[in-house]
Amino acid sequence: MLKKTLQFFLFLGLGATILTLVYNNQNKAFQEQCRLDGVSSDDCSLIHKLLFDFSTVHLGWLGAVLVAFTLSNILRALRWQMLLDPMGYQVRFSNSFLSILLGYFANLGFPRMGEIVRAGSLARYEKIPMEKVVGTLVIDRLMDFVCLGVVVGLAFVFEGKTLLDFLEQNRGGGAASSGGYLWQIFVLLFVSVVVLLFFFRKRLLRLALVIKVINLLKGFWEGLKSVLKLKNPMLFLFYSVGIWLLFYLQCWVNLMAFPPTQHLTFGAALMVFVFGTLGFVIPSPGGMGTFHALCIAGLALYGINGSDAFSYANIAFFSVQIFYNILAGVLALVLMPVLNKKVKQ
Repeated sequence: MLKKTLQFFLFLGLGATILTLVYNNQNKAFQEQCRLDGVSSDDCSLIHKLLFDFSTVHLGWLGAVLVAFTLSNILRALRWQMLLDPMGYQVRFSNSFLSILLGYFANLGFPRMGEIVRAGSLARYEKIPMEKVVGTLVIDRLMDFVCLGVVVGLAFVFEGKTLLDFLEQNRGGGAASSGGYLWQIFVLLFVSVVVLLFFFRKRLLRLALVIKVINLLKGFWEGLKSVLKLKNPMLFLFYSVGIWLLFYLQCWVNLMAFPPTQHLTFGAALMVFVFGTLGFVIPSPGGMGTFHALCIAGLALYGINGSDAFSYANIAFFSVQIFYNILAGVLALVLMPVLNKKVKQ
């Protein structure tokens, strides 16, 4: 319990620290702009600007963001059902969908905890071995990384010059040389571990913990093999593409909802989408701080000033990560026991 509490505060502290740094940096820039414009410091508040920017958001577009996010979760739930079907488990859509909502809710407290909560809730209500459910989540995440790679590739194709300029400005020789040194250490450690495992393999295989891990890996493997047994691989691909297309549409619609970013093109939205998504990859509660920082960096490439970019990041973050995921997560917590109790009766 103490370990989990410490982890919670560690990740929460990480997200809060990054968000504070982002805010302080944008506030300094905002104050400097006010000075140049001849506005007194008493009339120059980034918080007041943020609140005003929230009031300018087009609620119709914002509603479309929530609809797109809901549809992406529906497709993810259907894709998950497909992965479990070859193993002989016909899970109910309601459990698949609500488990996903619970996962997003859990991620607000503990980064990556959502996968455990998602797998655990489905395993519990559908009576499926936990390791088999986790095996299907490995495929789920693998497909997400493949799709992310495709999206990054598309951003490079359509916005290549912008991306290359950004990489050129942020490249450092010292980091490259340090990376080479760390790589050598990693290789040496890896070889040492392999040698030790080989010489002590018989003793290790008799340990209860190792036996448990082997059984867990077997369950993972069965989950991984499920993708090879899909009845309709093209439908699986359709779901995967649909999920990420809806993610992209969320970003574009968010840009349309905020007046200072309404003029951005589909290509610019693709680049901002890539930056924002990478913000969620870095472990912090729901992408707090990291999403903001990278969104601001992405929007800066298209001439959006820091204070407007900060407002956009908060609008996008609060609409989905705070408003939607908390409301949907609490709803899922209430509905899952009730719906499954009715099924048992």
